[in-house]
Amino acid sequence: MTDTSSEQQIVRATPRGLERSCALPSAGDWLRVAPNTQGLERIEAHFDGHAYAPHRHDTYAIGYTLNGVQSFRYRGARADSLAGNVIVIHPDELHDGEAGHEAGFSYRMLYIAPARIREALGGEARALPFARDPVFTDGALLQALHIACADMQRPLEPLQLDQVITLLAQGLLSKDHSAGRLRPTRIDHRAIERARAYLHTNADQVVRSEELENVTQLNRYSLSRQFRAALGTSPYRYLTLRRVDRARKAISEGMSLAEAAAYAGFSDQPHMTRQFTAAVGMSPGRWQQVVCPPPRP
Repeated sequence: MTDTSSEQQIVRATPRGLERSCALPSAGDWLRVAPNTQGLERIEAHFDGHAYAPHRHDTYAIGYTLNGVQSFRYRGARADSLAGNVIVIHPDELHDGEAGHEAGFSYRMLYIAPARIREALGGEARALPFARDPVFTDGALLQALHIACADMQRPLEPLQLDQVITLLAQGLLSKDHSAGRLRPTRIDHRAIERARAYLHTNADQVVRSEELENVTQLNRYSLSRQFRAALGTSPYRYLTLRRVDRARKAISEGMSLAEAAAYAGFSDQPHMTRQFTAAVGMSPGRWQQVVCPPPRP
C-alpha cells in the first residue's frame, strides 16, 4: 500500500452516498503521476467506486493491481483484476474502470507509446502485438512493471528505461506470436516519424492536411493508413491526445480549466472537456480534484 500522507494526498469532502450515485470522487480517491519519462508515463491511484468513464488512449496501458478488485469493461466483456494480476489494454480500445468490491482498489499503470514497443521489437515483429486476454498472470511483465514503479518519485534513468521497454515488448510479443508472422504493411517509417514529430510540436495549433503532406511527401490518405499501422491511431487523434497531455499537465500544475484549454490548443473549455473525458475517462474538473500535487523538492 502506498504512502497517503497529507503531503501526497488531496483530502476530499464529497459525501460517499453522492459519489456512488453521481460518479463523483469519494473522500478516498487519489491519483499520482510520476515524473515524466520520454515515451512512458507512470501513474499510481486508488478509487473507492467509480474511476473512469469509457475512454480510449493511443498508448498501451500495462499495469498491475496492488489490492482490491479492479474491474473494467473491455472489448464487450467485463474483466476483474486481483492483486498481482497484470492488465494490458491495447491502443485505441474503449474501456472504463471501477471498483469491483466496496473496499475499492489500488493499482499502478504504465502508458507506453506503441512506437517504443515497435522500436524495441525491431525485426522480431511485423505488427504491434495484441494480448487477447486483458487480465492474466505473467512473471516477465510483472518484473518490468516492478522495475518501472520501484520509485515513483523520480524519473527512470535512460538505461533503466531501455530495460523496462525491452521487457514490456518481449512480454507483449509472447502473448501474440502471430504478430511476428503477419504480412507487413509497407510503411515509410522516416516519413511517419516526421509527421509524428510535427504533430507533437504543433499540438496547440490547427494542423492542416497540406502541412503533413509537405512534411512527409506522402498523400494524406497513404499517410493516414501508414500512421495507424505504425502508431496504432490516426494523425488527428494523435494530435488531439497531445493536446489532452498538455491540458493534464497544466491542470496538475495549478492552471485553471479555461487557461488550460487555451494553452493546450482547444477551441474552448467545452471542447477540452469533451476530448479530455473521451481520452482520460474523467472530466478535467474531476482530474483537478483527484490528482495529487507533485512531491516537494
